[in-house]
Amino acid sequence: MHSREELSSRIEKYIAELSFPENPLHLYAPISYTLEEGGKRLRPLLTLIVCYLYGGDIQKALPCAGAIEVFHNFTLLHDDIMDNADIRRGKSAVHKKWDANTAILSGDAMVIYSYHLLQKSPAHLLPQLLADFNTMALEVCEGQQYDMDFESRDDVTLEEYESMIKLKTAVIFGAAAKMGGILAGAPEGDLKFLYDFGTELGLAFQIQDDYLDTYGTSELLGKQVGGDIEESKKTFLAITALNEAGAATRRALVSTFADRKLPLAHKIGRVKTIYDSLDIPRITRKVVAKHLDCASELLDHLSIEDPAPLRQVIRALEDRNK
Repeated sequence: MHSREELSSRIEKYIAELSFPENPLHLYAPISYTLEEGGKRLRPLLTLIVCYLYGGDIQKALPCAGAIEVFHNFTLLHDDIMDNADIRRGKSAVHKKWDANTAILSGDAMVIYSYHLLQKSPAHLLPQLLADFNTMALEVCEGQQYDMDFESRDDVTLEEYESMIKLKTAVIFGAAAKMGGILAGAPEGDLKFLYDFGTELGLAFQIQDDYLDTYGTSELLGKQVGGDIEESKKTFLAITALNEAGAATRRALVSTFADRKLPLAHKIGRVKTIYDSLDIPRITRKVVAKHLDCASELLDHLSIEDPAPLRQVIRALEDRNK
């Protein structure tokens, strides 16, 4: 029987043993740097857990799990450029350690390499895996574009926000869980529940990310807090506050976000004061719990007897602080 810890170790070992050419140095060194230990590996872990629960071959699932992790890390390289984020996982972002052009090209190479890994999956399953991977990859790009579009708007609705984070973040979790089922030959009816389960996890994960970016600590997160506020991101917290606030408070929040001359520490402090006055932290935690509850309920529809390892993932997200 494989424990969650053992499956995590298998993923970590597989990622650590990925081999890249020495040259061009500035193309491949940033990839190795990005994939070093420090990531949560939640997405590939989902693939392995699901594959294991349905009696699949973990060894044959590793390339697909690795492809998902490499693709996810590609998005981080490009996200950090777009978000002007200097720190990732406690160390310099690739575009800061090297430069933006390097981060763009190395990120592009990571996308291609993710397909290189995916093609090592069992040949008879490759058409289905590729179809799901391609859909996921394009949706992530769509979500990122919506995220950037929202920065210049003060009328973003919670429905638009949830649609955006589903595309940008949650579909990777959904695809990771579903592809684990495909690799193990899970019943077709289970695949939809697995995808929806992963998607609910991803929605909870992203809303937690929004919360931690404001209320977390740099030491635990491994990056500067307040980046969303600095970049005027339309996060769950910001949109909810704009919806809940009275006219005067709303004007104060909008003007604070727009004030580029205000020192960041002061801007974060002002925004947090408004969030606290509107009970935004409690509202946010409640919505996270709702998505995790939905994920838990979806597990009841699976044909497997005991989805306990997937419930452990839910509990881990409940306690997440980084």
